[in-house]
Amino acid sequence: MGCARWWWNYALHLCNQTYKETGKGLGRTALNSVLPQLKKAEETEWLGECYSQVLQSTTLNLTKAFKNFFEKRAKYPRFKSYYGRQSAQYPQNCLVVEGGLKVPQVGIIKASIHRLFQGKLKTVTISKTTTGKYYASLLFDTEQEYPEAFMTGKVIGIDLGIKDFAITNDNEKISKYPNPRHIKKHERNLARKQAKLSRKKKGSKSREKARRLVARVHERISNARQDFLHKLSRKIVNDNQVVVIENLNVKGMVRNRKLAKATPPYPSPTGEGTICSPLIGGIEGGVGWGMFVNFLDYKLKEKGGLLLEIDRFFPSSKTCSSCLYQMSDMPLEVRQWTCPSCGTHHDRDENAAKNIRAEGIRMLSVLGTRTAASGGDVRPKSGRKSVLSAGDALGVEPEVAL
Repeated sequence: MGCARWWWNYALHLCNQTYKETGKGLGRTALNSVLPQLKKAEETEWLGECYSQVLQSTTLNLTKAFKNFFEKRAKYPRFKSYYGRQSAQYPQNCLVVEGGLKVPQVGIIKASIHRLFQGKLKTVTISKTTTGKYYASLLFDTEQEYPEAFMTGKVIGIDLGIKDFAITNDNEKISKYPNPRHIKKHERNLARKQAKLSRKKKGSKSREKARRLVARVHERISNARQDFLHKLSRKIVNDNQVVVIENLNVKGMVRNRKLAKATPPYPSPTGEGTICSPLIGGIEGGVGWGMFVNFLDYKLKEKGGLLLEIDRFFPSSKTCSSCLYQMSDMPLEVRQWTCPSCGTHHDRDENAAKNIRAEGIRMLSVLGTRTAASGGDVRPKSGRKSVLSAGDALGVEPEVAL
């Protein structure tokens, strides 16, 4: 893991320097050609003790990171820290044996393997967490195909929030799931342990112990958050066939100083400094909307369901779900409002969940996907103000043939 981290940092530095001097980057082949020279050099001959394919996998991952950056899917690759999460990837020659895992140049490592797949073992990634725990991620080629999506079943609309994590509407009932606020529950404990860490001398054993205590708190928060998101996503997927959700602009939302204060920035899991990124310390770090949507997506694919994301600019909160009248303005502090057209009193989040569900059904009908959804309204695209009466707008059942 140390060799893989060192080679990542060295290769990244080499790419940066080459670009500054020539205006061109280095590819995978060019980077791998540097490795034999480093292994022969006296100062870096210890790289020869590392399994060669681990270093080549690191090169592959770095080139993928650059590709993701240039295609605007990720940020620019960063240097890896000794105090962060460590990993080493073995692309072949690994075996699952009784009671453990056989790894090249290491031998058999005792492991608790809780789940096995029928297929060819392709890649093994061994990682070490900041709390000192080791995990192995096994990638199998199972030739598994997702079932064909079939839309006969319930359609549910989900409005994501901060006070209530999710507000759902399936045309039969409206459910609210409170935000557990995992970070806030451990905020005092984190502050106390971080203060102890800051008083320790850098490089001392006592600082390393204090750093691990901080990392353990972060690990507990992460486990609690994932447990909540897995259970909630599983409950929603089991009860519904189509899930409709807003495509939220989280990066833009955390730039709002009021929203970004939903949860304060917290110390780094490594115990070295503080994480200032709003995506980690702000709403996304505390609520986990992105992770929740990913969980819904893969669980629905396994089931043969469908996840629909409506446009982030769809006015779900300020459109009346009864008569489709659209308010011109709806500030965030307004949590309840009355429609000036039909007089219906709305809870902001409940009304948004209804509109999100109805917009999802409209999208299904436009796409020509058959659905046997119970209830639901077909509304004009982008929530334009309706010229229909409330009686005309209600009870429209989309039944579109394939």
